Amino acid sequence: MPNRYREPIDRQQSTASPYARVVDLDLSFVRSQFPAFGAPGLSDQPFFENAGGSFACAQTIDALHRYYTETKVQPYAEYAASATAGEQMDASRTKWAQALGVTSDEIQFGPSTSINTYVLAKAFGEILGAGDEVIVTNQDHEANTGAMRRMAKASGATLREWRVDPATGLLDPEGLAALLTSQTRLVCFPHCSNIVGQENDVATLTAMAHKVGARVVVDGVSFAPHGLPDVGALGVDVYLFSLYKVYSVHQGLMVTANGITDDLPNQGHYFNAELANKRLTPAGPDHAQEACAGAVLDYMHATHVHHGGSTDDDLRTAVASVSQLWQMHETQLVEPVVGWLGDHDDVRLIGPSSISGGSAGEMHRCPTVAFVPRTKSSAEVASALVARGILCGSGDFYARRLLEGIDVEPDDGVVRVSWVHYTAREDIDRLLGALQDVLAAN
Repeated sequence: MPNRYREPIDRQQSTASPYARVVDLDLSFVRSQFPAFGAPGLSDQPFFENAGGSFACAQTIDALHRYYTETKVQPYAEYAASATAGEQMDASRTKWAQALGVTSDEIQFGPSTSINTYVLAKAFGEILGAGDEVIVTNQDHEANTGAMRRMAKASGATLREWRVDPATGLLDPEGLAALLTSQTRLVCFPHCSNIVGQENDVATLTAMAHKVGARVVVDGVSFAPHGLPDVGALGVDVYLFSLYKVYSVHQGLMVTANGITDDLPNQGHYFNAELANKRLTPAGPDHAQEACAGAVLDYMHATHVHHGGSTDDDLRTAVASVSQLWQMHETQLVEPVVGWLGDHDDVRLIGPSSISGGSAGEMHRCPTVAFVPRTKSSAEVASALVARGILCGSGDFYARRLLEGIDVEPDDGVVRVSWVHYTAREDIDRLLGALQDVLAAN
């Protein structure tokens, strides 16, 4: 393996809890940090469309209010408000670097993950050509796979598709192994699908790609809300996710590691070409969004301390511990839902009906649960659930290639219910009760 790559993660070490004892997530504390739970229309109806965007925590909302009130000026000048604005932007970048286990130069902010991927694909398209091979999957959100497919075609590179199992929607590592060659230059796959929900083993898959000298791009949008990974330890070259799905601002965050920005052509202003964290940012940042992006990490650190962690613990320790708490809580809630759906013949559950995750060494089954009704349309079932106070949706969720690959009609798509750590068992009980009524109705 070229020495530019980091060593892959040791999951047993990285997921070990620093808590002196096993603790349950204090949902009362958690919900007190999210103003949406006091809002009319949200406080009394379970929210099951978190995969489309989560509630913002109070720390994010307060930070935005302060920035727009006190420092909404051009940053980095000498006067106080401007200097403070710049300091807040720098601090946000530093905090995210600490939380994700990377350096501040490896953090890139952009308008969205879709735009970040688009710019990244354009950069790769300038260095790839005939004889090079690009691997993508049909499990991805279209924003990730579409840009890379177009890039491969335009550059003359050979595109290879790592396809899911048509029965389960899962990606088999052996399928990737069969596609990798000495000509493979780029491998793109999701940390988990926004339909299937099962975590892919990023560290193992990345190590496989690195053995043939390929770069690895991972879409973490559907995984990050359920636990911020140690991106540095995973060993990936690029990791992308959407901050607005991680209780933060409406921005995309992209980690560019292993010196990859040195290999890619500059996509930003020519005079910023020597700045690693600006080379893949064609436009200037949204100052307020960048400055306030790190506020959610204050929420995570406060959660860590509330559950027995030390106030002196660094952000990476706090984030890892809280992520484990989130996943343990989520596993307790996802198990009865996938079990219920798996036991009902009138629906087809997409993805695994058994649970793994929430402890060291296992892949997390994220609580993004999709199913296809066998006797009704997905749109009809979703509408009936909404009428019963279950806030969810139906459709293809920008994963049409996946649905086609598992023989689901994309135009009607699936019913998707998704939740995160602030969801309560009472919400799950209401969901299951509503599903029982809707699916039994003529």
